[in-house]
Amino acid sequence: MKILIIEDEKALTDSIVEYLHEEGHVCEAVYNFNDAVEKIQLYEYDCIVVDINLPDGSGLDIIKLIKKNSKSLGIIIISARNSLENRIEGLEIGADNYLTKPFHLAELNAHLKSINRRINFNGNEQIIINEIKLLPNDHTVFINDKELKLTRKEFELLVFFISNKNKVITKSGLAEHLWGDYMDTADSFDFIYTHIKNLRSKLLKEGCADYIKTVYGVGYKFDIS
Repeated sequence: MKILIIEDEKALTDSIVEYLHEEGHVCEAVYNFNDAVEKIQLYEYDCIVVDINLPDGSGLDIIKLIKKNSKSLGIIIISARNSLENRIEGLEIGADNYLTKPFHLAELNAHLKSINRRINFNGNEQIIINEIKLLPNDHTVFINDKELKLTRKEFELLVFFISNKNKVITKSGLAEHLWGDYMDTADSFDFIYTHIKNLRSKLLKEGCADYIKTVYGVGYKFDIS
């Protein structure tokens, strides 16, 4: 998943980003209201993790902005406020979950996995497309019931393709979703070509149909039609 962390406590933010990165997520972080609004308006995310108390605004107003713009992404509130009224308010305006500080990072990740299933896979624990079986929580994939060994980025690519099956995905959109802020330092899309080439080769080697199609001049399409 691609996640935006909106939290002004830098030590907490760094620990969240480090943990979620190890769990296979792409994370970006901002520390104030204005930077968060700019990020959300410019980029697409699967989920935001937002504190209510920010130095220049309220996380609740960020949630209201997201809902006003009809963006379909998961929202998890993290806050030191633990009153019932605060939790009810956060959930009623559109948050999926409300975690009171301090919280366990494993619990946060469990909520993220649940949101990922809801947003990308209709709540399913496994996704089956023809000969492909994908277990997003376990980071495993099977081709004709045989486990296929993929690198982390290859697995993320496959998940992203399947989540957007039969849609044309631009090279820039693919790179920005899977690499986030690191794209700012990239000189070209050569690294994307390499990852896609390797993923496609592994799928074909195990007898998978050739679903990954190049849309020349635009990007790629995972075509199962």
